[in-house]
Amino acid sequence: MRPCVGEAILTFDMTHQPASDAVDPLAIEWRPADGDVVLLAADERDLDTVRLLLATLPVTARGTVFVEVESADRIDPIEAPPRFSVRWLVRDRGQRLERSVDAWLEEMLPISAFGAASVYAWVASRGPARLLTSD
Repeated sequence: MRPCVGEAILTFDMTHQPASDAVDPLAIEWRPADGDVVLLAADERDLDTVRLLLATLPVTARGTVFVEVESADRIDPIEAPPRFSVRWLVRDRGQRLERSVDAWLEEMLPISAFGAASVYAWVASRGPARLLTSD
């Protein structure tokens, strides 16, 4: 059974976790399929991992990266495939990773009578990457 929107990935706490070095994509079970919409969500401590995961994607990949930083001067631009959106969330402006990811997933995984939608997601500090579906 595949994880669905209602699972714990939508309610996570990114506060005060230990800093991490870049994580091997195999360690987080990073295996997006061709055509998957990809979501990466992390804070500034996991930028190296985000960069590594983005580097594994083909130029045709599409998706969104959310990175939460303490202040605007902590923004450190990252390269992503052309069909990706990179969104910087600044804590001292009241922007929060959890709220942004929840809102994005609500839009990307609508409940529909016409079929299920899916997103391949990795949220830093929340275990392996997983396929989220609207069904």
